[in-house]
Amino acid sequence: MKLTIQKLTSLSTQDLIDLAKVWPEQTESDWQGSLSEHQALFAAVFNERILGAVKVRLNGDHGELRDLRVREVTRRRGVGLYLMEDLQAQLPQVRSWEMLSDGEAVTAAFMQACGFSLTGNIWKKP
Repeated sequence: MKLTIQKLTSLSTQDLIDLAKVWPEQTESDWQGSLSEHQALFAAVFNERILGAVKVRLNGDHGELRDLRVREVTRRRGVGLYLMEDLQAQLPQVRSWEMLSDGEAVTAAFMQACGFSLTGNIWKKP
């Protein structure tokens, strides 16, 4: 099976189980809130299981990334990078991207690998 990046439009029972592994501190209502006209939930899926996900808020040609996370057991295998690259390809109308910094060194290295630069406490990609 191939890793695919999917923009989720509804959440199945299995999606809820998988998202609870990605974001154990969040609830179904947190995820459902990202399924709207100006928000999106993108998931990295392998063998019909979600391995990682990110929430996107859209405003014209601007995209704000939130809660980017890959399940710990599948990290360091390119899932996050593929998720970031593919979601940007799926949203060609977005010209600038931002994500709030969490201050973690591993996140900093990852965001730099994705072509983002840190300005203040915001990761930006023009």
